[in-house]
Amino acid sequence: MSPAAAPRALPHAFLMSDLHLDAGRPDLTAIFLRFLRRAGGRVEALFLLGDIFEAWIGDDDDAPWLDAVVDGLCRASDAGVRIHFQHGNRDFLLGGDFAARTGMTLLPETLALELGGVPTALCHGDALCTGDVGYQAFRRRSRAPDWQAQVLATPLEARRGLARQLRQDSIEGQRRILDQGGELADVNETAVQACLRDCGAVRLIHGHTHRPATHRVALGPSAAGERIVLADWRSAGEALEVRPDGSYLRHVLTA
Repeated sequence: MSPAAAPRALPHAFLMSDLHLDAGRPDLTAIFLRFLRRAGGRVEALFLLGDIFEAWIGDDDDAPWLDAVVDGLCRASDAGVRIHFQHGNRDFLLGGDFAARTGMTLLPETLALELGGVPTALCHGDALCTGDVGYQAFRRRSRAPDWQAQVLATPLEARRGLARQLRQDSIEGQRRILDQGGELADVNETAVQACLRDCGAVRLIHGHTHRPATHRVALGPSAAGERIVLADWRSAGEALEVRPDGSYLRHVLTA
């Protein structure tokens, strides 16, 4: 199956990010699968903007709980839903094999398109957190093809151990920041403005920060855009619907 091209314009779409699907959270998987079952005929396009999985150790992962997710994605694709996937900081190893198996289109790190008639930029959001110097160094290293090839060449169990270690390191790092009275990294406003300008967009939609909100973004002396932050799924499911008139609505999802 040849890879599909990223869309340039869509009148209507649903977007979600930071589901953090994992064997230990069957409730979240159930919410996602219910959404996919009902998507046929209702959802023209679905954008998954990263961290859909708590950790992705390779397209050859044989964890049994993934079978239902693969089946759900396949059925939704077969029902006419165009599913687009953008890598996050947890599932950056997801590759073409899994995309082809499930009918997903892999997107570039940042996508510019007209969505609901509005010039829009989509990204996961981690690259915008430029103040987190340590993470940005890891991000550059982990996106390198040689590093990824080296990791993917190791046995599955070793990769599972690496994923657990990286997650533990992240938790401990966040705890140290909070214990010292600091705040967890958020996006950099200058990086946000640059992203919008580079994409020719007035709306940016992203996840990653787990701070769902809508923000005004200054784009010039008399111009402004907006930044919509998607909610994470740690407590409940959410999908953002962008309508043909450019308006949007946050849907709370349940199983």
